[in-house]
Amino acid sequence: MMRSSSTPERRSRLLTRPAHIWSSATLQFIFFALLPVTAVLLALAFGSVSLHQQAMRSLVGERDERAAATAAIALSEQIQHRVASVQTLALRARDGARPEEILRSTPTLATDFDLGMAIFSRTGRILAARGPVENWLAPEDPALAAAVKAALARADAAPSLETLLSEDESGENMILIAARADEKGAVAAAFSLENLANAILPEAFDLSSRSTALLMDATGRPIYLAGNADAPIEISDALPTMEEALKTEHSTVFLNTSQGEYVITFSRVDATNWLLVLAEPWEDVTNPFLRRTLLAPLVLAPVIVLAFAALWFGLQRIIRPLRSLETKAAALAWGDYEPIETPVGGIVEIQQLQSELIHLAHKVRRAQQNLRSYIGAITAGQEEERKRLARELHDDTLQALIALNQRVQLAQLNANDPETAKALREVQALASETIANLRRFVRALRPVYLEDLGLVTALDMLVRETAAATGAQARFHCIGEPRRFPPNVELALYRMAQEALSNVARHANAQHIQVTAAFSATTFTLKVRDDGRGFVVPDSPAEFAQRGHFGLLGLQERAELIGAHLSVISQPGQGAEVSIVLSYDAAP
Repeated sequence: MMRSSSTPERRSRLLTRPAHIWSSATLQFIFFALLPVTAVLLALAFGSVSLHQQAMRSLVGERDERAAATAAIALSEQIQHRVASVQTLALRARDGARPEEILRSTPTLATDFDLGMAIFSRTGRILAARGPVENWLAPEDPALAAAVKAALARADAAPSLETLLSEDESGENMILIAARADEKGAVAAAFSLENLANAILPEAFDLSSRSTALLMDATGRPIYLAGNADAPIEISDALPTMEEALKTEHSTVFLNTSQGEYVITFSRVDATNWLLVLAEPWEDVTNPFLRRTLLAPLVLAPVIVLAFAALWFGLQRIIRPLRSLETKAAALAWGDYEPIETPVGGIVEIQQLQSELIHLAHKVRRAQQNLRSYIGAITAGQEEERKRLARELHDDTLQALIALNQRVQLAQLNANDPETAKALREVQALASETIANLRRFVRALRPVYLEDLGLVTALDMLVRETAAATGAQARFHCIGEPRRFPPNVELALYRMAQEALSNVARHANAQHIQVTAAFSATTFTLKVRDDGRGFVVPDSPAEFAQRGHFGLLGLQERAELIGAHLSVISQPGQGAEVSIVLSYDAAP
């Protein structure tokens, strides 16, 4: 196929595509300016919020861990104080003091042992009592009575501590401390676990609606629960095993639940080997003012709005006008001077650039008109010279060759010598071949069929000659009702088809060639299509000469002389299609 061409699809895109806002410049602005800045701002805002939350989370964990440790120490000291008090009572009883006197001389202990104190005989009979001791051994609660008797039986010189849980949900859990007074009896005192815990825990830990305080004995059995008993949290899931937890003085873990993240702290109560567990959502502990700092990312909203406003301004006032100006400049490169006159708007610099392009287009148009007139005159002179040369070759050289051929034929009739006859036959064959070549050359210089029979017949004959010369399967199709054009227009169309087919023969190495002449109501279209090698089409006519596509430059000039539009579709290895579209109104 011809080595110089122009793609109609590409040209159509350049002339008609809208100034799409999502151009490469727009994407570069978004990806390299707007998005990085927005990402940095978002990272700073949300990063600071995340760091703030992590810091608050750690602070709440440390606070609760100290609270749990403080409460555990307070519980341990209170229990040790009560154990020491019972041990003191047992020592006095062992020294022989009267039971009634022992209990009467210790009025301050009545507050500590709110469930009563008693001195028992060896058989379990009450020798002296203070407070509701009779409830310990009441027949209404045989389990409690049995537990008290068992505790008294286990009492030794060193006091023992027993946790007696009430089977009644409304009852109190009792802590019983018993110590052996002598071989004949024992001292026992009891106090409410709830009263002790309620007196200590609120001072160290705020039991809100969603927080929980839990005491467990060494076996992991819950012995006290305060706060939100229905909190959606499984404390046991967050704790290590009871054995491991009791080995640790105090620790903190975090547990995610459907209602937020809970901070869970646990601390060992040394005096009893209990485990105190405190649990609460750490967000509830933070100061309301600090919680408002989580709204800091909202500060970015005006920044993002301003960024998108700047993007919109850039699209509407810079990118869109530049894209429109690019399309008009591409049309200008193809010789279409009308679109560049339409204002594209935009910022002042873009409007000034368009004004300069319009001024340049006027200069180019005047220069092109002068050049076109000059080329038209040269083309007309060329055609006149071809006609003169064809006429002289036909009237002089061709006639002389015909006469020579006839003389040779006459000489053959009179030749008696076989060698001479053979030589004359060779001369006659050479003369006949020269006459055929000269006639083909004369037809190329001056298409007689074009003048006498019109463009369609001339193109048909041209396709037949190309098929004979190249050996390719060349076909011609005419679509619509043929019509005649002015001689200069028909000659230009014929020459353009001739040049296109010549390039097919010289460069394309095509197997199939298709030439179509289509007559519509308003336009005439001439297409030359092949399945040859194909080539890379230049982007604009300005590159034709620079890249050595002088044939395409000639086709473009001939098309402009008659007001036609030239376009070419081609890709390497995919053949090519030359298309000439002539409007009937544009034909001179």
